[in-house]
Amino acid sequence: MSLMHRAPVEPRDSRQVRIRRRRVVTGVAVLGAGLLGRSMSSPPGSTKFIVTTLAVAATWTAGGVLSGPLHLGRIQHRDETLRRPVIIPVATGAGAFGVFYGCALVARRVPLLDHALSRVLRFADEGSTPMVALTACANGVAEEVFFRGALYSALDDRHAVLTSTAVYTLATVPTRNPALVLAAGAMGTLFALQRRASGGIQAPALTHLTWSLLMLRFLPPLFRSAWKEPAAGTARLPKGARHG
Repeated sequence: MSLMHRAPVEPRDSRQVRIRRRRVVTGVAVLGAGLLGRSMSSPPGSTKFIVTTLAVAATWTAGGVLSGPLHLGRIQHRDETLRRPVIIPVATGAGAFGVFYGCALVARRVPLLDHALSRVLRFADEGSTPMVALTACANGVAEEVFFRGALYSALDDRHAVLTSTAVYTLATVPTRNPALVLAAGAMGTLFALQRRASGGIQAPALTHLTWSLLMLRFLPPLFRSAWKEPAAGTARLPKGARHG
């Protein structure tokens, strides 16, 4: 079924659970956004960046778990059967990467976006590859647990897609990186629609993981020259030269 489809059966929370969810997600959203801003202000590849990034993932995960029960969800096929979403979400993540790769080729010609993308992709290029992949996967799953799990479940069904996407986007504002904010708005909408269509977090989580890993693997080379080359008007110091 299409992304505009609604899950035929989605578990309903009791009033007490919904109240608890709203209290938890309010506090966790503020804390997580603050930690995210600190992580993106850390030097790429530094211990501080790794620690704060994992702290962000732990915060989102804790918020999702403490808020109440979470559901994996199922997707309805045209033959009326319900199955756990696996292949379709992975293909969706690959397709989303293809769109973003095309947009990145255009963004390279826009100085503001080129600078913003270069800043964020340095974190993928200058750190340890296994650690970068680990933190990306941890945060991808954690964000879905919180934003499409706890937060989405705490909202009114009629506005859950719009509101959860708005909160997800606002959470990236402390990074002060327009590329991250735009990506959060676009992908947040996709993830929220998947959540509504499947009634759970498995579909958006798999799409998020696929998209993130492909972005980390193939996007940094496009912008690597932006932080490898010296700034205009500056000269390279001879090797071994002393600073005065």
